[in-house]
Amino acid sequence: VDQWAELLPLLPVLVVLERLLSADNAIALAAVARKQNDPIKEKKALDLGIAIAFFLRVALILLAQWVLAFKPLQFLAGVYLLWLFLSHLWVKPSGSQDPSGSSGHPPATSFTRTIVALALTDLAFSVDSVAAAVAISDQLILVITGAFIGVVALRFTSGLFIRWLEIYTHLESAGYLAVALVGVKLILSLVFSGFQPPEWWSLLTVALLMIWGFSDRKEPLGHEV
Repeated sequence: VDQWAELLPLLPVLVVLERLLSADNAIALAAVARKQNDPIKEKKALDLGIAIAFFLRVALILLAQWVLAFKPLQFLAGVYLLWLFLSHLWVKPSGSQDPSGSSGHPPATSFTRTIVALALTDLAFSVDSVAAAVAISDQLILVITGAFIGVVALRFTSGLFIRWLEIYTHLESAGYLAVALVGVKLILSLVFSGFQPPEWWSLLTVALLMIWGFSDRKEPLGHEV
C-alpha cells in the first residue's frame, strides 16, 4: 500500500508525457487512416490498428531493457519514420492531380495495409516514448497503465485530427515534419552516443509545429449550382 501511495502520483505524469509526446503520432495515425477515404472504414481501421498497437507497446515495455540496448530496432524505427515523411512528400503531388476532381485524395489504400501501417507507425513512435516512460518509473504495472490510458486518448485524438486535417492547410505537413524529427532523433542518438536532446526541446518543437499547423484554414468548397 505504501509503495502504491508513492507510485500513483506518477501516473498522471506518465499520461501527460504520453499525450505530449504523441501529438505528432496522432497526426501521423490520422493521415494513415484517412487514406481509406471512408469515415466508417477510417474508424474501424483506427480501432483495430491502435488496439494492436497497445499490445505492441506492452511488449516494448516488458522488453524495455533489451529494446533500448538493441540498436538495430531503434535504427529501423527511425528509418521507418523518415520513410513516412518522404512518402508523404512523394504522394502529395499525385493526390493534388485528381482526374475526377472530386476531393483531391489519392485512391483508397487496402484496409489490411492501413491497419498494419497504423500499428507499425505507433510502434516506431513507442520506441522513443517507452524510453521516456521507463526513465520515470521502473514499475511495469504503472508504466503499462499509463500506456493504456495514453493509447485510449490517442485513439480519440487521432479521430479529431482526421477532421482537422480537412480544415487546416498546414496541419498534415506539420505532423509529418514532427514525424521526421523523431526519426532523425532516433538515428542521431545511435550515430552519436552522447546525442540526447532534452525532452523540453522535443516538446517545444512539436508545439511550434502544431501552432503553424493550425495557423491557416482551408477555404470552404463552393456549392455547385
